[in-house]
Amino acid sequence: MRILRNYVLKETAGPFFIALLAFVFILLIGNLIQASDKIITKGTNIIEILKFFACKIPYLLRYALPMSLLTAILLTFGRLSSDNEIIAMRASGFSLYRIIFPLIAIGLILSLLSVILNDKVIPKSHFASRKILTRIAVKTPLSVIEEGTFIRFKNHILFVDRVKKNKLKGIKVFQTQEGKIPRIVVAKEGKFLPVKDKNIIKLELRDGNISEPKEENSNIFYQLKFETYYIKLNLRKGQAKTIQKKPKDMTIAEAKEEIKNLQRFNIDPINLITEIHKRISLSFANLAFLLIGLPLAIKTKKSSKSAGFGLSLAIIISYYLFLAGGSALAVKHIVNPVVGAWLANIITISLGIYLIYKTVED
Repeated sequence: MRILRNYVLKETAGPFFIALLAFVFILLIGNLIQASDKIITKGTNIIEILKFFACKIPYLLRYALPMSLLTAILLTFGRLSSDNEIIAMRASGFSLYRIIFPLIAIGLILSLLSVILNDKVIPKSHFASRKILTRIAVKTPLSVIEEGTFIRFKNHILFVDRVKKNKLKGIKVFQTQEGKIPRIVVAKEGKFLPVKDKNIIKLELRDGNISEPKEENSNIFYQLKFETYYIKLNLRKGQAKTIQKKPKDMTIAEAKEEIKNLQRFNIDPINLITEIHKRISLSFANLAFLLIGLPLAIKTKKSSKSAGFGLSLAIIISYYLFLAGGSALAVKHIVNPVVGAWLANIITISLGIYLIYKTVED
């Protein structure tokens, strides 16, 4: 059995490491293109560029590890099945469960290691890469605006879905008071307006509404719709020179602490709650991809690299579509964050277990 186990692991290891290098390289090139206008056109020295991409590698491994494992499984077991080696193993008295058990153990170990990677290593490296970009960028008060992040000012908390140059989409401004429900301004879009004072950010908000709690009854809100609304945000001391952490930059412990802080001001922290569950869920993509890949490789009996990559691409796209869809439903309070974040894994792992059972029974 040990000889068989070592043979299967050896046959899988080669394609796994080749696929891992290929996926990391492809993802790095994609990040290079995306960040080229920020780091290359500004005449940045090569050391800063290398540091930036070195910090990006742990984040890319989050996606490259499960994709590489899936590709290796499809290529290896597709070849073994095509060459009738799986049939020979089973004819020699080895059940399919015993053949694939070492790989399932590897998938589980990789998933557990990925929990540490996603919680401890990736947030720190992602935050370090943002620090490098900030050193390169021109330092102005506007540099504190980050999309998908709760940004604290003196008496306001700002959240913006998307930022493109001077344009903002999906804006929420919370006027905070300790222990009281905040006054909330919501706008579909807006833009920055120039001001002489560098410690003030002025926003022009369009197509939105203002919700203000009634003083004598905080459960009742006054609603006011507007076409255009102007608001000034006062920067805290030194805020323009500091970088606030995005959810992706926080460890799970830091995210939980931020959730408590937001709840103190009666601000919905659903984005952070979903991010925590999504991060853990992504760690188990290794196990999910392995379980779905094993029976598909054996059943399809395709040993060609093009067939293996094609099938892996279809699984990867389906998985991340379910992940994105489930997360979006969770953020909109349509489903529980746990269900939304784990939807892709629930579907993939359940289908994988069912297909393994059917393959063993055949």
